[in-house]
Amino acid sequence: MHGMSYEAVLFDFDGVIVDSEPIHFECWSEVLAPLRVSFTWEYYHAHFIGISDRRMAEEVAAMADPPVAPDAVYSRYGAKSELFRERMRRELPFAPGIVELVTGLKVPVGVVTSSGRMEVAPVLEAGGLMPLLAVTVFSEDVTRHKPDPEPYRKAAERLGVSRPLVVEDSVAGETSGRAAGFDVVRIPHPGETVRLVRERLGV
Repeated sequence: MHGMSYEAVLFDFDGVIVDSEPIHFECWSEVLAPLRVSFTWEYYHAHFIGISDRRMAEEVAAMADPPVAPDAVYSRYGAKSELFRERMRRELPFAPGIVELVTGLKVPVGVVTSSGRMEVAPVLEAGGLMPLLAVTVFSEDVTRHKPDPEPYRKAAERLGVSRPLVVEDSVAGETSGRAAGFDVVRIPHPGETVRLVRERLGV
């Protein structure tokens, strides 16, 4: 589909707008250490990117030594979120040129993420992106998370559009967007976000 036919652009957050996945990994590793949970960056990258924190907690619980209940892992989410917000506000690792790209687009722009509002909204505000967004969908806004199509369908419904372009970095996110019936641009690294989106949109 030609770029001019898209009615909106829906961005994932982590790994698309910001290079935040390494920071998520560091924060989770730190707060889960008391539960004797450890995993490598490679394992985190392969298994936990694009899924909800609740689903991650369910999988991580079995990795503890000894195994623990999922709620024991998820109870650390608040501490992880605070640590993440602190480090993100300090570093603000936004994709180069992302604010300029969003400012210049002639269609509504949204953020659709599996992360929680308390983690993401302050970063979007600090980076100057929040006022530019026509819609946001956070983890608490849906009952079924990526790879289910609900997050992207909800964003499109709120905008009243049927042909958005989805911008994603994960298998779960791409699956969610395609299951919703939308075109998806897959981003290998946030440094490529602006170039690949401009190419797809022809701008």
